[in-house]
Amino acid sequence: MKKVKDLIIRDSKKTNNKKRILILLLIFFTAQFSSSIWAKEPDSVYLFAYTKQDGKRANGLMFAWSADGKKWHTIGSEYRYLKSDYGRDKTLIQPFLLRDEQGIWHCFWTLNEREGLLAHTTSEDLVKWKSQSYNKMLSNDNCLSIEAVKKGDSYDVSWIGKLSGKEKIYSVTTQDFKNFSGVKEIASRANTNLRNTININGENATGTVHKVKWSVVDGLMKAQQMVAYKGILNGESTHDDATRFSSLKQLEAKVNINSSESKSISDLLIGVFFEDLNYAADGGLYAELIQNRDFEYVLSDKEGKDKDWNSRKAWELKGKGASWTIDSISPVHPNNKHYAKLKLESTDAALVSEGFDGIPLKAGDKYNFSLFSKIQEGKGGQVLIRLVDKDGKVCGENTLNCTSANWKKQEIVLTATQTVADAKLEIHPRFQGTVAIDMISLFPQKTFKGRKNGLRADLAQTIADLKPKFMRFPGGCLAHGDGLSNMYRWKNTIGPLEARVPQRNIWDYHQTVGLGYFEYFQFCEDIGALPLPVVAAGVPCQNSNGGQQGGIPMEQMGEYVQEVLDLIEWANGGVNTKWGKIRSESGHPKPFNLKYIGVGNEDMITDVFEERFTMIYKAIKEKYPEITVIGTSGPFLEGTDYEEGWQIADKLGLSMVDEHGYQSVGWYINNQDFYDSYDRNKAKVYLGEYAARAKGGPNLESALAEALHLANIERNGDVVAMTSYAPLLAKEKFTQWNPDMIYFNNTEVKPTVGYYVQQLFGQNAGDTYIPTSLDLSDRSEAVKKRIVVSVVHDKASGDYIVKLVNLLPVSVKTKLDLSSLGQLETKVSYTCLSGQPEDKQLRPVTNSISLSEVMEKEIPAYSFSVLRFKNAK
Repeated sequence: MKKVKDLIIRDSKKTNNKKRILILLLIFFTAQFSSSIWAKEPDSVYLFAYTKQDGKRANGLMFAWSADGKKWHTIGSEYRYLKSDYGRDKTLIQPFLLRDEQGIWHCFWTLNEREGLLAHTTSEDLVKWKSQSYNKMLSNDNCLSIEAVKKGDSYDVSWIGKLSGKEKIYSVTTQDFKNFSGVKEIASRANTNLRNTININGENATGTVHKVKWSVVDGLMKAQQMVAYKGILNGESTHDDATRFSSLKQLEAKVNINSSESKSISDLLIGVFFEDLNYAADGGLYAELIQNRDFEYVLSDKEGKDKDWNSRKAWELKGKGASWTIDSISPVHPNNKHYAKLKLESTDAALVSEGFDGIPLKAGDKYNFSLFSKIQEGKGGQVLIRLVDKDGKVCGENTLNCTSANWKKQEIVLTATQTVADAKLEIHPRFQGTVAIDMISLFPQKTFKGRKNGLRADLAQTIADLKPKFMRFPGGCLAHGDGLSNMYRWKNTIGPLEARVPQRNIWDYHQTVGLGYFEYFQFCEDIGALPLPVVAAGVPCQNSNGGQQGGIPMEQMGEYVQEVLDLIEWANGGVNTKWGKIRSESGHPKPFNLKYIGVGNEDMITDVFEERFTMIYKAIKEKYPEITVIGTSGPFLEGTDYEEGWQIADKLGLSMVDEHGYQSVGWYINNQDFYDSYDRNKAKVYLGEYAARAKGGPNLESALAEALHLANIERNGDVVAMTSYAPLLAKEKFTQWNPDMIYFNNTEVKPTVGYYVQQLFGQNAGDTYIPTSLDLSDRSEAVKKRIVVSVVHDKASGDYIVKLVNLLPVSVKTKLDLSSLGQLETKVSYTCLSGQPEDKQLRPVTNSISLSEVMEKEIPAYSFSVLRFKNAK
C-alpha cells in the first residue's frame, strides 16, 4: 500500500481541488481497509466469479468474496476484470472459471446465442489475462452454459446447445486448451452443480465459487484501486483550473538550453493518416461530384438500415413519357454490373443527380463530364447535359451524341456560369427509344495539381500545408474490413475506373475506390510525403461481424502473401517487371519509392494473427529486406494485445511497431514520461493514431494537450519515429467519430485548433533534439506538468526552433539562455496560438520580433508558442 499512499500524497500536493483530494483519500482508506482491517487475515476466503446483464449485453467478468460463503462483498463495485474482445457485441455470457494444477486460471464463456464458438483465456492472477481464443465447435448449434472438469491427464469441456430448438449436450476433451478432440453429443454431464446462484446486492447472479488465499482477493482489490486512481488522474482538465490554480500568479521561468548534450531524433515525426471514415473519400477528398455514379449502391452497404440506400440512391427521373430501371445484363464491366436503363417515349424526361447533397459550382470553372452509353432500342441521338440550381435555372450546359449499340464512353466540358452550392445534374436524352448509361462522372478541372481523377483542391491543399513527412492509408479498420470478404484488396483499386471493384465500407457506406492505390501514391508524391500503405495481416477487423476468431485459411495464405509482395513490386518495380509495367501503363513509369508498409491494425494478438503476420513479415524481408515492416500492438497503449504485440516484435526483431492511443486531456498531462522508459535497442514506435479528447472538443484544450504530447515525443524522438493524428477528415452531417482534425462541407474547409498545432510541429520540425532545463518560480507538481519546452535543430536550414506549451491559466515570463546556440540573427520568427480552453476557432499569429525581446518573452496563458532562430553564420 505504500506505493498507493505515496501517489495520493504526491497528487494532493499538485492541486487545490478539495473534491479530488477527498476522492483520492477515499480510495486510500478503502485500500487501507482491504489490507489493515483484516489484521488477522484469514488463510483463505471464497471467491465468486460471475457477470451481470447490462441492458442486452453481459459485458464483463466480476468478482465477490466471502469469509463464510454467506455474506458476500463485491470487489471494486463490480469492476469488470475481463471483457470479451469478440465482434461488435463483445459480450461475455455465463463465465466458467477453472484453476488448473499449475495454478493457472482458465475462463470459458458464451459469446452469443448464435454461434458454436468456445471462448477461452487464461490468467495467473485474475487481473492480467492472456489473448482470447474463439474455438469453432459447431456450425449448426450454439455453446451455452460451458463447464470444464479435470479428468485424468486431460479436461472434459461440455456445454448445452439449443439452436435446433431441442436441448442437446456436447463434449470435447483437451490437454492444452488449444487442441480439442472431436465434438461428441452426450446424454448427460458427469458432474452437476458446478455453478452457484448467489444474491449480490439484492440481485441473483450465477457463477462459480472458488476457495482462494486472501492474497488473491487483496490483489484484485489493489488492481481495481489503481485503475480508479488512474481514472481520477486522467480526468484532470482545465474545467477545474479556477479552483486548482486559484492563488496562482504570473510565473517566471528560466530556460537553459544545453546544446552539448544534443541527440539525433527522427526527421519523420509528423505525418498524416487517411481513412475513409466520416465520408472522407467519396464526396470528400475524392473530387468526383456525382454520387452513386455507377449505380452500385446496395442495401447491404448500410447493413439494411437505410431502405433508400440502393442502386437508385441520389438519382430521380424528372418529366413525363419515360421510365427507368436498373439492369445488369451485359454491363460495361463485370466488376460494375449495374447500370441505368431509360425507356423514352418522349423527349421531355431527364435523369437527375443530386450529387453529394448538392453539386458545388464556381462561376467560370470548367468541369469534365463523361458517361458510358449504349442504345438498346432505336437509333439514339443527342443528349443535353445541364447543370441547374435549385430553382431550375441553367448554370451550364453542353450536348453529346449517343448512337452506338455497344458501350461507348462520351466526354464533354461544362462551364459554370454562376457560383452555386447545391446544383443538380440533368441528363436529357433528345430522342425516343431505350438507352443504357453508366459510370456518370462530373469532375472539376481544378483538382489538386490538376490531376485527372484527382483530389478536391482545397481539402488536399489543407493537408499539404501540414508539411507531412509521410501518409498512412487507406485506413485502419478499413484496411482489414468487416470480415474476410470485405478486406481491402489493393488490386481492386487500380486501373480503369469501370474495372475497379466497389464495395461496402466497414463504416457502413459505399466506396467506389475511385480514390485508389494509384491516387494515394500520387498524392503522397505531390505533397512530398512518403507513402505508408497498410495491409491486413490475414485476419479481419477485431470489430467486424463475426469477430477476429479466424483468418484467411492457411492453404490460401500463400496467394495472399504474394498479393502483398506484388504491391511492393507495383510501387517500386521497374517498367519491365510485371507489376511495375502495370504502374507505368497507368501513367507513372518512375517507381514510387515505397520504404514502409504496415501489416495489421489494432489486431487482437492471437495465435491466428501471429501465424499469418509472421508468414507475411518473413516473405517481405526475404524478398525486400530494405522495406520496413511495421507491426501492431493492438488498439490501446496497455493491456494484453499491447504486451503480446510487443512480444512478437521482439521475437521477430521488427524495426517498428504501430501504437494507438486516444486519450483524455488528463492522460496527456499525467503521462509525459510515457516514452522515457522505452528500450532504445528495440523496435521504434510509430504512433499511428492518437488524439486528445476534451469536453466540448476539439478545442484549444485538446490541442494544447496534443502539443504537450508532441513536445514530449520530440524529446523521445530517438525511439518514436513517426506520429499521425486520427481521424484526419470529417464531413459535416456525416461525422461518425469525434474529434477529427479537419471538418468540411461541399464548399468549405474548417481546420480545427488541433490542425494548427500539427501544422506548427510539421512546419517547424528538426532532426536534432537539444535538452533544456526549466526553473519555475512555482515548483509545485501541478504547475510543472503544465509547462513544457522543446528545442530542436534543423540541419537543412540551420535553424533552431523553440516550442513552449503553457497549459496554465496564467502567463509565463520566460528568460531564455541561448548562449550555447552560438551567434543568431537579430530577427526571430514568433508564432503564438492562444485563447480560452473552450475556443474552437483560433488561428496562430506570426510576427517578427527582435532577439532582445526573446530573452524575456511573456508567454500567454493557455498557449502554444514557436520561436524560430536563424544561425547568423
